[in-house]
Amino acid sequence: MQLTRIKQLAATLILKTGLHIGAGDTEMRIGGTDNPVVKNPFDGQPYIPGSSLKGKIRSLLEWQLGLVTAANGHPFSFQHLAQHDSEEARDLLRLFGGAPGGDVENLVRQIGPTRIAFWDCALNADWLTRARARNLLSTEAKSENSINRIAGVAENPRFTERVIAGAEFDFRLSLKVIDGEDLLPLLLRGLKLLELDSLGGSGSRGYGKVALAGLTLDGQPIQAHLDAVQVFATGG
Repeated sequence: MQLTRIKQLAATLILKTGLHIGAGDTEMRIGGTDNPVVKNPFDGQPYIPGSSLKGKIRSLLEWQLGLVTAANGHPFSFQHLAQHDSEEARDLLRLFGGAPGGDVENLVRQIGPTRIAFWDCALNADWLTRARARNLLSTEAKSENSINRIAGVAENPRFTERVIAGAEFDFRLSLKVIDGEDLLPLLLRGLKLLELDSLGGSGSRGYGKVALAGLTLDGQPIQAHLDAVQVFATGG
C-alpha cells in the first residue's frame, strides 16, 4: 500500500438559502439570538466547519448506498461489512474512514487510512468586500414560531441566526490516492447529494440549500463532471 498522490479540490460554495450551523452557545446575550451560528473567534465572521460537511456528505452517501440499516443507524464502519459487504461500501470507508470495533484488524489493514480531509470554509474575501460595500451583514436573525392549531395564532416566538442567502464560502478538500485508486466518482456523487439535499439545521424548513461553483481538481476545472453526475436512476 503506497501513497501515490494527494489531489486538491476547490470550489466556491454558494448559499441558495440561509444557513444555520449552531455554535452550541448556551449563554444568551442582550440583543442576541436564541440560536447563534458558529463564528471564527478571530474575526467574528461565520464559517462552515469541515466536520459538518464531512458528516453530512457521509450520511447522504450511506443512505444512497443502502448502508444505514446494516449499521442500525450508526455511522457505517468496518464491523458492518459482515452485513453489507460491497466494493462501494469499502470505498466509502476508504474515503471517510471508520471506527474499529470487533475483530476487524485485517479489514482495517486492507482498506487503509482515511483518504479525504475537509477544510473549514471561510467566507470568500471578495464576497465579503462586496457585502460590506452594500452595508450588508453576513448574518440575519430569522424569526420563527409555532402555530396554535385551534386559535390560529403564533406562539413561542424565537430568533435563529442564519448566514444570509447569497453568501459565498471558499470550499476546499484534499484526497489521498493510494496505489492509483480512483475514488473521485464516489466523492462527486456525495457532493451532488449535498446540492440536492441541505447543509446544517432546519433543512426541512428551507435552510441550508447550497451549490458548488467553479469546482477544480489540482487547478483544472471539473465543474462539468459534477454537473453531469446522476445519483438516482432515471426513466421507467
